[in-house]
Amino acid sequence: MTVMLWGLVGALGNILNWGETLDSVVAVTSMTTFEGGAESWQATSSPVIMWLGALIIMLSKLATGIMCAVGAARMWRSRSASAAEFAAAKTLALAGCAVAVIMLFGGFIVIAESWFELWRSETLGTVLPVAFRYAGMIALIAIFVAMTDD
Repeated sequence: MTVMLWGLVGALGNILNWGETLDSVVAVTSMTTFEGGAESWQATSSPVIMWLGALIIMLSKLATGIMCAVGAARMWRSRSASAAEFAAAKTLALAGCAVAVIMLFGGFIVIAESWFELWRSETLGTVLPVAFRYAGMIALIAIFVAMTDD
């Protein structure tokens, strides 16, 4: 349920503050928040890349929230069923967790930090530990959910 809330609240925040969401992605991809970044060969001003990045972040959170909500409901309904049926009910919730971890690690750590060198930015680099914390906590929750009930 907590991963569901993280996804839905996060997606809602991205939607309600779409301008800020897009501005953040623009700042990362243009590499303008640190000296010499904008002149780097990785920097881009492509609106397609910028919109795609913002949409992927928001849609990943939304997908995570929906998948975890449906997965939690399935788990609740099968709480008295056999261990095999309960394990099968976990699948969608675990897939939702996977979507979140992939977006957080792939989007923030691999793409933003490594490709667009976000670690060099004093203003936006602070999001990297937060993304890592979210990914770690969601992965830990997924590990507990994935445990067998034999």
